[in-house]
Amino acid sequence: MSATDISTRSLKPRLGRRGMLIGATVLGVLTAIALDTTVVTIGSEQDMRVAGFSADTYGAAQFPRIRDDVISRAVDAKTLANALAKDKKAAAEQYGTGGAMPVLPVELTGTVGEGKGGIYDVTVDGLEDIRIRVQTGPAINGTDLRDAPGDIAFGEFKNQIEYQDAGAGINRAMKSEILQDLDRESLPGKTISITGVFKLINPKMWLITPVEVQVQ
Repeated sequence: MSATDISTRSLKPRLGRRGMLIGATVLGVLTAIALDTTVVTIGSEQDMRVAGFSADTYGAAQFPRIRDDVISRAVDAKTLANALAKDKKAAAEQYGTGGAMPVLPVELTGTVGEGKGGIYDVTVDGLEDIRIRVQTGPAINGTDLRDAPGDIAFGEFKNQIEYQDAGAGINRAMKSEILQDLDRESLPGKTISITGVFKLINPKMWLITPVEVQVQ
């Protein structure tokens, strides 16, 4: 037996042990990576954080429950007007959400008047002393829908921009669902039934953002 054969045989066990040690180390690293990996479901809150905030995704997810909440709490326009005339603060606390400028849910049926920029006057019998207007798009302004349920807080968002974008996303979701096929040009003179919300700034002037519109 040559010296070369002896040397080769003596190295084989050592190489085998080294390979086992390297393999075990690699397996340990892979196991640690697997344990530290979180599975993220597409469309979940974690997915939104990973991908970055999407106002339209947020709006599409929030609008259905906001709509249902507003419809369930909506107050007849005459009842609401009388309550506001009697005691503005008490009416706001009873029917609205929010602090200094609460958002009030309302339902009414009236006649559509003139409009400008997609905002139309609506005349309701018995409420001629109140100017009632409704937003029909294409632009939907304000954050009334975002603020309507009273449980969407600034602290949930990264910054003020995301908070504002959330409101815009909800507005776009509403517009897509209920205003997409609305023939705005033909509205004047027609009877319209609206359920929606408005921010209480002036009890004699309501600018309603709708969650439900029916044209008769």
